[in-house]
Amino acid sequence: MLERVDLSKSLTKAEYTHQLLEYQLKFRELAYQLYLRRRTLLVVFEGWDAAGKGGSIRRLVEKLDPRGYEVYSISAPAGEEVTHHYLWRFWRHLQPPEDKQILMFDRSWYGRVMVERVEGFCSEEAWSRAYREINEFEHQLVDAGAILVKFWLHISKDEQLRRFQQREVTPQKQWKLTDEDWRNRGKWEDCLAAAEQMLLKTSTRYAPWTIVEANFKWYARVKCLRTVVDVLSHEGIGRDGEGHRDQEKRKRKGVKG
Repeated sequence: MLERVDLSKSLTKAEYTHQLLEYQLKFRELAYQLYLRRRTLLVVFEGWDAAGKGGSIRRLVEKLDPRGYEVYSISAPAGEEVTHHYLWRFWRHLQPPEDKQILMFDRSWYGRVMVERVEGFCSEEAWSRAYREINEFEHQLVDAGAILVKFWLHISKDEQLRRFQQREVTPQKQWKLTDEDWRNRGKWEDCLAAAEQMLLKTSTRYAPWTIVEANFKWYARVKCLRTVVDVLSHEGIGRDGEGHRDQEKRKRKGVKG
């Protein structure tokens, strides 16, 4: 599946500059509407090492009021987290400081079926069971009113190598490259198989995955912004009345209008 993704998609500098600002301003307005409506937006970023997750997040929040969002960079569980179910620490993150309606995750609960699976940190029985657990977890979030957007940033193996090598020779980027990155690259095929199974088993009607063609960073950043804006608009968050999903809910409850 992922091997058939068209990674040649790109934008010119003029297109990127124009569309980036356009969607950033739209997102800023929608973020204010989220605050007024007390709705929570959860944005999950997964993808290859050096795929551009951090850069996409920075462009998403660049024009937002910093009081309204929180970004969580997820690493390996430690301390008390290890003694609990793997979803426990994420439930804690889902209780943000007051007035923060937007929560972004640079990696997430999908580590269970990616890193932990590939590295053997949990049994096959455990990571196989996790697909159902994660789907139920996300269903609960959506049923409670959260809006969930999930991105898989996809790059080619050659592009990852190019970015690794660029980081090696760029002083201000060397900190981003570790021995673990090179070691993970050696397990590319195992990670690819895990990613494809994850996407197939956890892309649901209420929480679908969006695959982002990320060989060209400009294109990936704009696609992430555009997708978030489109999802929020579809949910009826904008000023132009209620959206399609809100209408469906009202119909199911027998409410006219």
